[in-house]
Amino acid sequence: QVQLVESGGGLVQAGGSLRLSCAASGSIFSFYVMGWYRQAPGKQRELVADITRGGTTRYADSVKGRFTISRDNVKNMVFLQMNSLKPEDTAVYYCAAGPSIAASRSYWGQGTQVTVSS
Repeated sequence: QVQLVESGGGLVQAGGSLRLSCAASGSIFSFYVMGWYRQAPGKQRELVADITRGGTTRYADSVKGRFTISRDNVKNMVFLQMNSLKPEDTAVYYCAAGPSIAASRSYWGQGTQVTVSS
């Protein structure tokens, strides 16, 4: 059984930083791709960033240069360092994982709230 558990959300002022962590348990074959998505009230869930086991990354244009995704393949963890946060980054952030690029959203965490005040 695959489980993803996020931590690190909270309230921060604009311009501040937060680091999200996600710990995965279960079959390591399920974690080829790990990533972060977010959903703001009234909006669709969107990709923030993801990373393959080999380290290939992709980012949403809105976070390029401000957010950095990384992972620890030994511990099956993925991280999202968020700098220069803006009020529009406010959302519930979800960790996701999957066994392939096409199935990168096979598993979801419960989400963690990030609120950026102006």
